[in-house]
Amino acid sequence: MEEILSWIVRTVGQLGYIGIIALMFLESSFFPFPSEVVMPPAGYLAAKGQMSVSLSILSGIIGSVLGAIFNYIIAIKWGRGVVIKYGKYFLLKETSLIKAEKFFEEHGHISTFVGRLLPGIRQYISLPAGLLKMPLFKFIFFTGIGSGIWVTILTYLGFLFGDNQALIEKHLNTTTIALAIFCLILVLCYVLITKLKKKTKDGIV
Repeated sequence: MEEILSWIVRTVGQLGYIGIIALMFLESSFFPFPSEVVMPPAGYLAAKGQMSVSLSILSGIIGSVLGAIFNYIIAIKWGRGVVIKYGKYFLLKETSLIKAEKFFEEHGHISTFVGRLLPGIRQYISLPAGLLKMPLFKFIFFTGIGSGIWVTILTYLGFLFGDNQALIEKHLNTTTIALAIFCLILVLCYVLITKLKKKTKDGIV
């Protein structure tokens, strides 16, 4: 692990912000490359005065969004046809896909935002967004916000704790739990507000 981190620090140091964009592009697409080992080294280099915190964060967001768009394009170009053609073998009917598309049309923004904050989901939330034809501008906007929060947290962990991997992992675990709780509360509030709006609308009608 130390060798990998050392390689990432060297790569980011040599390639600078382009290196951050490239590595975060890989992380945000379906390549198994965790952001947890990309942004903290960038923050560490920023603490040493070798990079800018704000430009590192911006580069991380750009890379994340570009990787997400890559997944989105793959899903929107080939995903729906594959699901319709082979979904019946997995008890997935076209009518179910249409219902899912309607759901994502109405709730894709909150799904994308929350998905970008949760481990194990952030890399793949772009696939259903593309598959279910979420509007591209809305997809980019909410992907950028979710990625921005995550990238900022990781960068400042590296900035504050440098190359102390044990401290970074400790605070990262705490942060992940806090984000999961935040997402749960956010989703619950969203569901309640959506139901209240629907009741109000039905009452007016």
